Amino acid sequence: MAPRAPQTANTSRRVERRNTAGVDKPRLLAFDVLTRVREDEAYANLLLPRMLRERNITERDAAFTTEITYGTLRTQGVLDAVIAECSSRPLTQIAPEVLDALRLGAYQLLYTRVEPHAAVDTTVRLVEAAGQEKAKGFANGIMRTISRTSPEQWITKLTPPGEIAAAAFRHAHPEWIAQSFSRVLGLGDLEAALDADSQRPTVHLVARPGEISAEELALMTGGEEGTYSPYAVHLGSGDPGELEPVREGLAAVQDEGSQLVARAVVEAPVEGTDGGRWLDLCAGPGGKAALMGALARIDAAHVDAVEVSPHRAKLVEKSTRDLPVTVHVADGRSPGLTPGYDRVLVDAPCSGLGALRRRPEARWRKDEGDIAGLAPLQFELLASALELVRPGGVVVYSTCSPDLRETRAIVDRAVAELGAVELDAHELVAPMEDVGSHKSVQMWPHRHGTDAMFLAVLRKS
Repeated sequence: MAPRAPQTANTSRRVERRNTAGVDKPRLLAFDVLTRVREDEAYANLLLPRMLRERNITERDAAFTTEITYGTLRTQGVLDAVIAECSSRPLTQIAPEVLDALRLGAYQLLYTRVEPHAAVDTTVRLVEAAGQEKAKGFANGIMRTISRTSPEQWITKLTPPGEIAAAAFRHAHPEWIAQSFSRVLGLGDLEAALDADSQRPTVHLVARPGEISAEELALMTGGEEGTYSPYAVHLGSGDPGELEPVREGLAAVQDEGSQLVARAVVEAPVEGTDGGRWLDLCAGPGGKAALMGALARIDAAHVDAVEVSPHRAKLVEKSTRDLPVTVHVADGRSPGLTPGYDRVLVDAPCSGLGALRRRPEARWRKDEGDIAGLAPLQFELLASALELVRPGGVVVYSTCSPDLRETRAIVDRAVAELGAVELDAHELVAPMEDVGSHKSVQMWPHRHGTDAMFLAVLRKS
């Protein structure tokens, strides 16, 4: 049996100090990332690339490290179900370091072509390296039990009843997220949507308008121009931070769906003359504000960017340097700005369910209760925007979530209670199709290759 050990903040450093003979660099790095994600709530997609560079892991080893790290985090729910089936004690009574090693090993057995003996042996060695020598036999027993049953048989055996619950398990999602998606998509598209969350996303770049075109950016980077945004370039692989146009500020990393949201703010039709007063009410970390600012420079307009967090406000300042953007550290619900804006963006804080493919650990960190807590804030921000926009001006409400409680419910309430008029947003994302039956736009990774961004356009009558 595995003794439970207290979590400590220096587990990853302790692993590096102990005897790691027999543990290769890719698996050791993957284990260290899992530890940091668990203990420090680090984001794997930010941490792993840096640690790969620091430890000089490249090419095939880097690809293997990435696969087992992201894969283990993404499929944690399935891995835990299999481990629990083989364990003599509940998962909550297994030392966290041991459980990390078991998850990493189980992923190799269930989802890769790694030889079983290699997965078993390195898992036991990681348990030892983590200072859990007494748990070596426990880990060895679980790993050998897993290896004696095929992955297909494990999935069949542990899949729960019910169509949505079964789809969620097969595609390694919490059931409540699958339920959320199904309310928008129905059952027909649900499997494809869940599967898309588990596919490795391509990198999307945005070419800064007025500085470089998407065509020029594609030629410089070896990427391909995007399908919908006139500023988008897609990269199959590589570190975008190393690209010269990104280093020089001519381009940045931004999902094509997010680009379409920022562009919609600028392109949506207003009544009367556009006086050039534009507002981003929830600007951090600054991607949409930067694109709006670049377009404002072309149109001789000005953007006020509001961000409640001082740290994120500094990121907005960095992203919008040399652009006609003024950053305000304030609460968007009461920012203290003079009303009369022609165009306002409310990119509201949300659950982030639309970007699960970019953060492999996110689906297991989120809780359905979070949405109930976010909805009042989202509505208050939209109400504030409608107070700040002039009559005939437009407000674009967006979230990186397809959950109806964060999307249509907020918009419908604004129309019913605040007198807002909803405009048809479909033409603002043309030639994108299949974006939903409402006037709003709902994007999906499996349909459009973007994050699952939502946007609605409202006019103050």
